[in-house]
Amino acid sequence: MTTGLFITLFVLGFIGSFLSGMLGIGGAIINYPMLLYIPAALGVGSFTAHEVSGILAVQVFFATLSGVLALRKEKLINFKLVTYMGISIIVGSFLGGYGGKFLSGHAINLVYAVLATIAAVMMFIPKKGMEDESVEELQFNRIVAIISAFAVGAASGIVGAGGAFLLVPIMLVILKIPTRVTIASSLAVTFISSIGSMVGKLMAGHIPFWSTVVIVVASVLAAPLGAKLSKRVNTKILKVILSLLIVATTVKIWIDILFS
Repeated sequence: MTTGLFITLFVLGFIGSFLSGMLGIGGAIINYPMLLYIPAALGVGSFTAHEVSGILAVQVFFATLSGVLALRKEKLINFKLVTYMGISIIVGSFLGGYGGKFLSGHAINLVYAVLATIAAVMMFIPKKGMEDESVEELQFNRIVAIISAFAVGAASGIVGAGGAFLLVPIMLVILKIPTRVTIASSLAVTFISSIGSMVGKLMAGHIPFWSTVVIVVASVLAAPLGAKLSKRVNTKILKVILSLLIVATTVKIWIDILFS
């Protein structure tokens, strides 16, 4: 690995995870286009869509692991919900992670374009759930939880994402889970999803080792800083700017798919 590529990856990993920590959205949605386009544009290296998705699968695993460990003492995780959605999503994310091996780079970019557009919209939907109730007595539609988790896992696993930006609105709006329980439980489910994605990408041979290490180290350092800063600043303007950048990237990917 050249010095230029090392610096580029560290900076991109730091910026992407810092923003994701500040805005509470998945880092994969931000980092995917940056890793796909910026190193190549700077002439320091290039990654295929398969390699980018592999790098991000590992990054999401470590990011969500640290989050789950931080929340383990809060007693807000509903283990029944996590069990039903977790078993389903790990199957879906493994199939998506490994199944990406059989898709072209254009197809993976297409999946990202769809997910990124959804993510941009989700950033502006108020994340307000029901009134808090007992974590142990929580009731939800198990069939809907299982099916929705599998679908999220399969789609997000293809691009190496965890799917948190989809899981949160599903839990709040469809399953009617209280807000505080949703935040903690979705993180746990996303962690389980990342296991399936990472194993799938590893078996597919899509994880460049040293590049992934650099991104993971930068992410572990940056995400907590972004989360802390989010409590002190108004992030509405930043959300608008970031959503526009995500949409612009999505448009570029659509153009590449349709005209290349």
